[in-house]
Amino acid sequence: MSKPAIQDVRIGAAAGTVPWVLSGRSAAGLRGQAARLLSRLESDAARDVVTDVAEVGRSLVAAGATHEHRAVVLGDDRSELVAGIRALVDERAAANVFTGQATRQAQADSRPVFVFPGQGTQWVGMAVELLDTCPEFARGIRACAEALAPHVDWSLEDVLRGAPDTPPLDRVDVVQPVLFSMMVSLARLWRRFGVRPAATVGHSQGEIVSAHIAGALSLADAARIVALRSRALTAIRGRGEMLTVLAPNDRVRTMLADWDGVLAVAAVNGPATMTVSGDVAAMKEFGAALSAARMMRWRVPGVDFAAHSPHVEDLRETLLALAAGIEPARGDVPFYSTVTGRRVETDELTAEYWYRNLRQTVRFDDAVRTLVADGHTLFVECSAQPVLSVGIQDTAEALGRPAVLLATLRNEDGGMGRFLAALAEAYVHGVTVDWTTAFA
Repeated sequence: MSKPAIQDVRIGAAAGTVPWVLSGRSAAGLRGQAARLLSRLESDAARDVVTDVAEVGRSLVAAGATHEHRAVVLGDDRSELVAGIRALVDERAAANVFTGQATRQAQADSRPVFVFPGQGTQWVGMAVELLDTCPEFARGIRACAEALAPHVDWSLEDVLRGAPDTPPLDRVDVVQPVLFSMMVSLARLWRRFGVRPAATVGHSQGEIVSAHIAGALSLADAARIVALRSRALTAIRGRGEMLTVLAPNDRVRTMLADWDGVLAVAAVNGPATMTVSGDVAAMKEFGAALSAARMMRWRVPGVDFAAHSPHVEDLRETLLALAAGIEPARGDVPFYSTVTGRRVETDELTAEYWYRNLRQTVRFDDAVRTLVADGHTLFVECSAQPVLSVGIQDTAEALGRPAVLLATLRNEDGGMGRFLAALAEAYVHGVTVDWTTAFA
Protein backbone atom coordinates (compact mmCIF):
# COMPACT_ATOMS: atom_id res chain seq x y z
CA MET A 1 0.00 0.00 0.00
CA SER A 2 1.44 3.36 -0.97
CA LYS A 3 2.35 5.90 1.69
CA PRO A 4 0.50 9.23 1.85
CA ALA A 5 2.44 11.99 0.11
CA ILE A 6 0.69 15.05 1.50
CA GLN A 7 2.61 18.29 1.09
CA ASP A 8 2.42 20.90 3.85
CA VAL A 9 1.51 24.24 2.33
CA ARG A 10 0.33 27.41 3.98
CA ILE A 11 -3.25 27.88 4.95
CA GLY A 12 -5.84 30.52 3.98
CA ALA A 13 -4.21 33.58 2.47
CA ALA A 14 -1.39 31.67 0.85
CA ALA A 15 -3.87 29.19 -0.57
CA GLY A 16 -5.67 31.90 -2.53
CA THR A 17 -8.68 33.23 -0.64
CA VAL A 18 -8.07 36.09 1.81
CA PRO A 19 -10.49 37.22 4.55
CA TRP A 20 -10.89 40.86 5.47
CA VAL A 21 -12.63 40.99 8.86
CA LEU A 22 -14.42 44.11 10.11
CA SER A 23 -16.71 44.97 13.01
CA GLY A 24 -18.41 47.96 14.62
CA ARG A 25 -20.52 48.84 17.63
CA SER A 26 -23.33 49.81 15.26
CA ALA A 27 -24.26 49.26 11.62
CA ALA A 28 -23.13 52.81 10.89
CA GLY A 29 -19.85 52.16 12.67
CA LEU A 30 -19.25 49.06 10.58
CA ARG A 31 -19.93 50.95 7.34
CA GLY A 32 -17.65 53.72 8.56
CA GLN A 33 -14.79 51.30 9.05
CA ALA A 34 -15.39 49.90 5.58
CA ALA A 35 -15.50 53.42 4.10
CA ARG A 36 -12.18 54.35 5.72
CA LEU A 37 -10.59 51.18 4.38
CA LEU A 38 -11.99 51.84 0.89
CA SER A 39 -10.64 55.41 0.97
CA ARG A 40 -7.20 54.14 1.90
CA LEU A 41 -7.24 51.53 -0.86
CA GLU A 42 -8.32 54.10 -3.46
CA SER A 43 -5.59 56.48 -2.29
CA ASP A 44 -2.98 53.76 -2.58
CA ALA A 45 -4.19 52.94 -6.09
CA ALA A 46 -3.97 56.61 -7.10
CA ARG A 47 -0.34 56.66 -5.91
CA ASP A 48 0.42 53.33 -7.65
CA VAL A 49 1.03 51.68 -4.27
CA VAL A 50 0.70 47.90 -4.56
CA THR A 51 -1.79 46.48 -2.06
CA ASP A 52 -0.62 43.41 -0.15
CA VAL A 53 -4.08 41.92 0.45
CA ALA A 54 -2.82 39.41 3.01
CA GLU A 55 -1.10 42.18 4.98
CA VAL A 56 -4.31 44.24 4.95
CA GLY A 57 -6.20 41.22 6.26
CA ARG A 58 -3.60 40.59 8.95
CA SER A 59 -3.74 44.25 10.03
CA LEU A 60 -7.53 44.23 10.25
CA VAL A 61 -7.45 41.16 12.50
CA ALA A 62 -4.77 42.67 14.72
CA ALA A 63 -6.36 46.12 14.83
CA GLY A 64 -8.70 45.79 17.75
CA ALA A 65 -11.72 44.34 19.53
CA THR A 66 -14.52 42.40 17.92
CA HIS A 67 -17.84 44.23 18.13
CA GLU A 68 -21.48 43.26 17.69
CA HIS A 69 -21.95 44.29 14.05
CA ARG A 70 -19.69 42.12 11.92
CA ALA A 71 -18.65 41.60 8.33
CA VAL A 72 -16.21 39.40 6.46
CA VAL A 73 -15.20 40.04 2.85
CA LEU A 74 -13.52 37.19 0.98
CA GLY A 75 -11.53 37.43 -2.21
CA ASP A 76 -8.75 35.84 -4.21
CA ASP A 77 -7.28 39.18 -5.30
CA ARG A 78 -7.44 42.92 -4.71
CA SER A 79 -10.27 43.58 -7.17
CA GLU A 80 -12.59 41.03 -5.53
CA LEU A 81 -11.85 42.32 -2.06
CA VAL A 82 -12.24 46.00 -2.99
CA ALA A 83 -15.53 45.24 -4.75
CA GLY A 84 -16.74 43.52 -1.59
CA ILE A 85 -15.74 46.48 0.60
CA ARG A 86 -17.51 48.87 -1.78
CA ALA A 87 -20.66 46.71 -1.62
CA LEU A 88 -20.47 46.84 2.18
CA VAL A 89 -20.21 50.65 2.13
CA ASP A 90 -23.13 50.90 -0.30
CA GLU A 91 -25.20 48.40 1.72
CA ARG A 92 -25.48 46.08 -1.28
CA ALA A 93 -25.57 42.30 -1.14
CA ALA A 94 -22.58 40.51 -2.64
CA ALA A 95 -21.68 36.83 -2.83
CA ASN A 96 -18.32 37.38 -1.13
CA VAL A 97 -19.63 39.60 1.69
CA PHE A 98 -20.96 38.10 4.95
CA THR A 99 -22.67 40.34 7.48
CA GLY A 100 -24.52 39.81 10.73
CA GLN A 101 -25.26 41.10 14.18
CA ALA A 102 -23.83 39.05 17.00
CA THR A 103 -25.86 40.04 20.03
CA ARG A 104 -24.46 39.58 23.52
CA GLN A 105 -26.66 36.53 23.93
CA ALA A 106 -25.44 35.12 20.61
CA GLN A 107 -21.84 35.66 21.68
CA ALA A 108 -22.54 34.01 25.04
CA ASP A 109 -23.99 30.97 23.21
CA SER A 110 -21.40 31.07 20.44
CA ARG A 111 -19.98 27.56 20.75
CA PRO A 112 -21.78 25.42 18.17
CA VAL A 113 -22.90 21.81 18.19
CA PHE A 114 -20.73 19.75 15.83
CA VAL A 115 -22.98 17.51 13.72
CA PHE A 116 -21.67 14.39 11.98
CA PRO A 117 -23.94 12.74 9.37
CA GLY A 118 -23.94 9.14 8.23
CA GLN A 119 -23.39 7.76 4.75
CA GLY A 120 -24.47 9.76 1.71
CA THR A 121 -22.40 12.96 1.84
CA GLN A 122 -19.63 11.70 -0.43
CA TRP A 123 -18.71 13.17 -3.82
CA VAL A 124 -15.73 12.54 -6.09
CA GLY A 125 -12.84 14.90 -5.35
CA MET A 126 -14.34 16.16 -2.07
CA ALA A 127 -10.95 16.35 -0.28
CA VAL A 128 -8.53 17.18 -3.07
CA GLU A 129 -8.45 20.98 -2.79
CA LEU A 130 -8.00 20.96 0.98
CA LEU A 131 -5.33 18.27 0.75
CA ASP A 132 -3.36 20.53 -1.57
CA THR A 133 -3.87 23.84 0.25
CA CYS A 134 -4.53 23.22 3.94
CA PRO A 135 -1.88 21.55 6.12
CA GLU A 136 -4.16 21.06 9.13
CA PHE A 137 -6.69 19.13 7.05
CA ALA A 138 -3.90 17.18 5.39
CA ARG A 139 -2.43 16.26 8.78
CA GLY A 140 -5.87 15.08 9.88
CA ILE A 141 -6.20 12.85 6.82
CA ARG A 142 -2.70 11.51 7.40
CA ALA A 143 -3.52 10.66 11.03
CA CYS A 144 -6.71 8.89 9.95
CA ALA A 145 -4.81 6.96 7.27
CA GLU A 146 -2.36 5.72 9.89
CA ALA A 147 -5.19 4.72 12.25
CA LEU A 148 -7.03 2.87 9.48
CA ALA A 149 -3.94 1.17 8.04
CA PRO A 150 -4.11 -1.99 10.23
CA HIS A 151 -7.68 -2.63 9.07
CA VAL A 152 -7.77 -1.75 5.34
CA ASP A 153 -5.74 -2.75 2.29
CA TRP A 154 -6.07 0.52 0.38
CA SER A 155 -4.59 4.01 0.64
CA LEU A 156 -6.91 6.68 2.02
CA GLU A 157 -5.30 9.47 0.03
CA ASP A 158 -5.31 7.42 -3.19
CA VAL A 159 -9.06 6.84 -2.81
CA LEU A 160 -9.70 10.52 -2.07
CA ARG A 161 -7.70 11.52 -5.14
CA GLY A 162 -9.30 8.87 -7.35
CA ALA A 163 -5.96 7.28 -8.19
CA PRO A 164 -5.95 4.38 -10.68
CA ASP A 165 -6.60 0.88 -9.33
CA THR A 166 -8.13 2.13 -6.08
CA PRO A 167 -11.38 0.59 -4.81
CA PRO A 168 -14.60 2.43 -5.72
CA LEU A 169 -16.03 4.99 -3.33
CA ASP A 170 -19.45 3.32 -3.47
CA ARG A 171 -18.18 0.23 -1.63
CA VAL A 172 -19.47 0.35 1.94
CA ASP A 173 -16.19 -0.83 3.45
CA VAL A 174 -14.45 2.03 1.63
CA VAL A 175 -16.89 4.93 1.76
CA GLN A 176 -17.59 4.71 5.49
CA PRO A 177 -13.92 4.90 6.58
CA VAL A 178 -13.35 7.63 3.99
CA LEU A 179 -16.26 9.72 5.27
CA PHE A 180 -15.12 9.10 8.83
CA SER A 181 -11.73 10.55 7.88
CA MET A 182 -13.31 13.55 6.15
CA MET A 183 -15.43 14.40 9.20
CA VAL A 184 -12.60 13.95 11.71
CA SER A 185 -10.30 16.17 9.62
CA LEU A 186 -12.94 18.88 9.09
CA ALA A 187 -13.72 18.97 12.81
CA ARG A 188 -10.00 19.30 13.46
CA LEU A 189 -9.88 22.22 11.00
CA TRP A 190 -12.70 24.06 12.78
CA ARG A 191 -10.80 23.62 16.02
CA ARG A 192 -7.61 24.91 14.39
CA PHE A 193 -9.46 28.20 13.82
CA GLY A 194 -10.48 28.38 17.47
CA VAL A 195 -14.02 26.99 17.09
CA ARG A 196 -14.66 24.48 19.87
CA PRO A 197 -17.85 22.41 20.05
CA ALA A 198 -20.33 22.96 22.85
CA ALA A 199 -21.60 19.42 22.17
CA THR A 200 -21.47 16.70 19.53
CA VAL A 201 -24.16 14.63 17.84
CA GLY A 202 -23.79 11.98 15.15
CA HIS A 203 -26.12 10.17 12.78
CA SER A 204 -25.54 6.40 12.40
CA GLN A 205 -21.83 5.96 11.57
CA GLY A 206 -21.40 9.68 12.35
CA GLU A 207 -21.76 8.76 16.02
CA ILE A 208 -18.32 7.15 15.86
CA VAL A 209 -16.82 10.51 14.85
CA SER A 210 -18.99 12.25 17.45
CA ALA A 211 -17.63 9.97 20.16
CA HIS A 212 -14.05 10.60 19.07
CA ILE A 213 -14.45 14.39 18.97
CA ALA A 214 -16.21 14.31 22.36
CA GLY A 215 -13.16 12.54 23.82
CA ALA A 216 -14.72 9.11 24.35
CA LEU A 217 -12.77 7.16 21.74
CA SER A 218 -9.16 7.47 20.69
CA LEU A 219 -8.58 7.90 16.98
CA ALA A 220 -7.21 4.34 16.83
CA ASP A 221 -10.31 2.86 18.49
CA ALA A 222 -12.72 4.95 16.42
CA ALA A 223 -10.95 3.97 13.20
CA ARG A 224 -11.05 0.30 14.21
CA ILE A 225 -14.80 0.43 14.83
CA VAL A 226 -15.64 2.19 11.57
CA ALA A 227 -13.35 0.01 9.44
CA LEU A 228 -14.40 -3.36 10.87
CA ARG A 229 -18.08 -2.44 11.12
CA SER A 230 -18.20 -1.34 7.49
CA ARG A 231 -16.49 -4.56 6.45
CA ALA A 232 -19.08 -6.55 8.42
CA LEU A 233 -21.86 -4.81 6.49
CA THR A 234 -20.66 -6.42 3.24
CA ALA A 235 -22.26 -9.66 4.48
CA ILE A 236 -25.75 -8.18 4.06
CA ARG A 237 -25.14 -6.24 0.84
CA GLY A 238 -27.62 -6.79 -1.95
CA ARG A 239 -30.47 -7.82 0.35
CA GLY A 240 -31.81 -4.40 1.24
CA GLU A 241 -32.16 -0.73 0.43
CA MET A 242 -32.66 2.55 2.27
CA LEU A 243 -35.02 5.30 1.18
CA THR A 244 -35.37 8.83 2.56
CA VAL A 245 -38.89 10.28 2.55
CA LEU A 246 -39.92 13.92 2.96
CA ALA A 247 -43.40 13.76 4.45
CA PRO A 248 -45.03 13.99 7.89
CA ASN A 249 -43.72 11.08 9.93
CA ASP A 250 -47.15 9.89 11.07
CA ARG A 251 -48.27 9.57 7.48
CA VAL A 252 -45.18 7.57 6.52
CA ARG A 253 -45.62 5.24 9.50
CA THR A 254 -49.26 4.64 8.53
CA MET A 255 -48.20 3.65 5.01
CA LEU A 256 -45.48 1.36 6.38
CA ALA A 257 -48.07 -0.74 8.20
CA ASP A 258 -48.67 -2.65 4.97
CA TRP A 259 -45.04 -3.85 5.02
CA ASP A 260 -44.74 -4.67 8.70
CA GLY A 261 -41.84 -7.03 9.33
CA VAL A 262 -40.03 -6.40 6.04
CA LEU A 263 -39.59 -2.61 6.19
CA ALA A 264 -38.52 -0.59 9.22
CA VAL A 265 -38.03 3.02 10.24
CA ALA A 266 -34.26 3.38 9.96
CA ALA A 267 -34.00 7.02 11.03
CA VAL A 268 -36.16 9.93 12.09
CA ASN A 269 -34.31 13.10 11.11
CA GLY A 270 -37.05 15.67 11.69
CA PRO A 271 -40.84 16.10 11.92
CA ALA A 272 -41.16 15.41 8.19
CA THR A 273 -37.93 13.63 7.29
CA MET A 274 -37.61 9.88 7.70
CA THR A 275 -35.46 7.07 6.30
CA VAL A 276 -36.94 3.62 5.70
CA SER A 277 -34.90 0.42 5.45
CA GLY A 278 -35.65 -3.15 4.44
CA ASP A 279 -36.00 -5.83 1.79
CA VAL A 280 -35.38 -4.85 -1.85
CA ALA A 281 -38.69 -6.17 -3.22
CA ALA A 282 -40.74 -4.56 -0.47
CA MET A 283 -38.89 -1.27 -0.91
CA LYS A 284 -39.82 -1.18 -4.59
CA GLU A 285 -43.47 -1.65 -3.69
CA PHE A 286 -43.22 1.02 -1.01
CA GLY A 287 -41.48 3.39 -3.43
CA ALA A 288 -44.32 2.90 -5.91
CA ALA A 289 -46.86 3.70 -3.19
CA LEU A 290 -44.96 6.88 -2.31
CA SER A 291 -44.88 7.86 -5.97
CA ALA A 292 -48.63 7.36 -6.30
CA ALA A 293 -49.11 9.55 -3.22
CA ARG A 294 -46.80 12.20 -4.75
CA MET A 295 -44.45 12.05 -1.78
CA MET A 296 -40.84 13.11 -2.30
CA ARG A 297 -38.30 10.36 -1.72
CA TRP A 298 -34.84 9.21 -2.85
CA ARG A 299 -32.52 6.29 -2.30
CA VAL A 300 -29.65 6.82 0.09
CA PRO A 301 -26.63 7.08 -2.28
CA GLY A 302 -24.38 4.05 -2.49
CA VAL A 303 -26.40 1.93 -0.05
CA ASP A 304 -27.42 -1.60 -1.06
CA PHE A 305 -28.01 -2.92 2.45
CA ALA A 306 -30.62 -2.38 5.14
CA ALA A 307 -28.95 -0.78 8.15
CA HIS A 308 -31.12 -0.08 11.19
CA SER A 309 -33.38 -3.00 10.34
CA PRO A 310 -33.72 -6.67 11.38
CA HIS A 311 -31.08 -7.55 8.75
CA VAL A 312 -28.43 -6.25 11.18
CA GLU A 313 -29.35 -8.94 13.73
CA ASP A 314 -27.45 -11.43 11.56
CA LEU A 315 -24.29 -9.45 12.40
CA ARG A 316 -24.79 -9.14 16.14
CA GLU A 317 -21.98 -11.42 17.31
CA THR A 318 -19.57 -10.01 14.74
CA LEU A 319 -20.34 -6.43 15.74
CA LEU A 320 -19.97 -7.17 19.44
CA ALA A 321 -16.65 -8.90 18.85
CA LEU A 322 -15.13 -6.12 16.77
CA ALA A 323 -15.70 -3.56 19.52
CA ALA A 324 -14.69 -5.89 22.35
CA GLY A 325 -11.85 -4.58 24.46
CA ILE A 326 -12.48 -0.95 23.62
CA GLU A 327 -12.87 1.05 26.81
CA PRO A 328 -14.53 4.42 26.21
CA ALA A 329 -13.34 7.34 28.30
CA ARG A 330 -15.36 10.03 30.04
CA GLY A 331 -15.22 12.76 27.40
CA ASP A 332 -14.79 16.49 27.94
CA VAL A 333 -17.47 17.53 25.40
CA PRO A 334 -21.17 16.70 25.95
CA PHE A 335 -22.24 13.77 23.74
CA TYR A 336 -25.85 13.58 22.57
CA SER A 337 -26.86 10.07 21.55
CA THR A 338 -29.05 9.27 18.56
CA VAL A 339 -29.52 5.77 19.97
CA THR A 340 -31.28 7.09 23.08
CA GLY A 341 -32.24 10.59 21.94
CA ARG A 342 -30.63 12.18 25.00
CA ARG A 343 -27.27 13.19 26.40
CA VAL A 344 -25.29 10.24 27.71
CA GLU A 345 -21.99 9.89 29.51
CA THR A 346 -19.44 8.67 27.03
CA ASP A 347 -18.12 5.85 29.20
CA GLU A 348 -21.43 4.13 28.38
CA LEU A 349 -20.35 3.68 24.74
CA THR A 350 -19.46 0.00 25.04
CA ALA A 351 -19.60 -2.73 22.39
CA GLU A 352 -23.31 -3.23 23.06
CA TYR A 353 -23.92 0.46 22.38
CA TRP A 354 -22.23 0.23 18.96
CA TYR A 355 -24.38 -2.77 18.05
CA ARG A 356 -27.50 -0.80 18.99
CA ASN A 357 -26.17 2.14 16.98
CA LEU A 358 -26.38 0.04 13.80
CA ARG A 359 -29.48 -2.02 14.64
CA GLN A 360 -31.93 0.49 16.15
CA THR A 361 -33.71 3.46 14.64
CA VAL A 362 -31.55 6.57 14.51
CA ARG A 363 -33.37 8.98 16.83
CA PHE A 364 -31.78 12.09 15.41
CA ASP A 365 -34.95 14.15 15.78
CA ASP A 366 -35.15 13.29 19.49
CA ALA A 367 -31.48 14.14 20.01
CA VAL A 368 -31.95 17.54 18.34
CA ARG A 369 -35.02 18.18 20.49
CA THR A 370 -32.92 17.49 23.58
CA LEU A 371 -30.13 19.75 22.32
CA VAL A 372 -32.54 22.61 21.64
CA ALA A 373 -34.22 22.12 25.03
CA ASP A 374 -30.75 22.38 26.59
CA GLY A 375 -30.25 25.74 24.88
CA HIS A 376 -28.30 24.79 21.74
CA THR A 377 -29.45 26.53 18.56
CA LEU A 378 -26.20 26.83 16.58
CA PHE A 379 -25.17 23.78 14.56
CA VAL A 380 -22.14 23.14 12.33
CA GLU A 381 -22.37 20.13 10.02
CA CYS A 382 -18.81 18.81 9.70
CA SER A 383 -19.11 16.98 6.40
CA ALA A 384 -18.44 17.09 2.67
CA GLN A 385 -21.94 18.46 2.11
CA PRO A 386 -24.88 19.24 4.41
CA VAL A 387 -27.65 16.63 4.55
CA LEU A 388 -29.19 17.08 8.01
CA SER A 389 -29.97 20.81 7.96
CA VAL A 390 -33.61 20.46 6.91
CA GLY A 391 -34.41 18.08 9.75
CA ILE A 392 -32.59 20.20 12.34
CA GLN A 393 -34.32 23.39 11.20
CA ASP A 394 -37.76 21.78 11.15
CA THR A 395 -37.27 20.32 14.63
CA ALA A 396 -36.03 23.60 16.09
CA GLU A 397 -38.86 25.60 14.51
CA ALA A 398 -41.42 23.12 15.85
CA LEU A 399 -40.06 23.93 19.31
CA GLY A 400 -40.23 27.66 18.67
CA ARG A 401 -36.43 28.04 18.69
CA PRO A 402 -35.18 28.64 15.12
CA ALA A 403 -31.66 27.35 14.68
CA VAL A 404 -28.62 28.64 12.82
CA LEU A 405 -27.34 25.93 10.46
CA LEU A 406 -23.83 26.14 9.08
CA ALA A 407 -22.34 23.88 6.40
CA THR A 408 -18.62 23.19 6.17
CA LEU A 409 -18.16 22.05 2.56
CA ARG A 410 -20.69 21.72 -0.24
CA ASN A 411 -21.02 19.43 -3.24
CA GLU A 412 -18.36 20.38 -5.81
CA ASP A 413 -17.18 23.21 -3.53
CA GLY A 414 -14.56 21.80 -1.21
CA GLY A 415 -11.65 24.22 -1.13
CA MET A 416 -10.20 26.63 1.39
CA GLY A 417 -12.39 29.41 0.01
CA ARG A 418 -15.50 27.43 0.88
CA PHE A 419 -14.20 26.70 4.38
CA LEU A 420 -13.38 30.37 4.98
CA ALA A 421 -16.93 31.20 3.87
CA ALA A 422 -18.22 28.76 6.51
CA LEU A 423 -16.02 30.46 9.11
CA ALA A 424 -17.32 33.85 8.00
CA GLU A 425 -20.93 32.70 8.41
CA ALA A 426 -20.09 31.40 11.87
CA TYR A 427 -18.30 34.60 12.87
CA VAL A 428 -21.11 36.96 11.87
CA HIS A 429 -23.52 34.79 13.93
CA GLY A 430 -21.43 35.33 17.04
CA VAL A 431 -18.96 32.44 16.97
CA THR A 432 -15.47 33.27 18.20
CA VAL A 433 -13.01 32.63 15.35
CA ASP A 434 -9.23 32.86 15.52
CA TRP A 435 -8.67 34.69 12.23
CA THR A 436 -4.93 34.93 12.80
CA THR A 437 -4.74 31.30 11.67
CA ALA A 438 -5.67 32.40 8.14
CA PHE A 439 -2.41 34.36 8.05
CA ALA A 440 -0.18 31.93 9.96
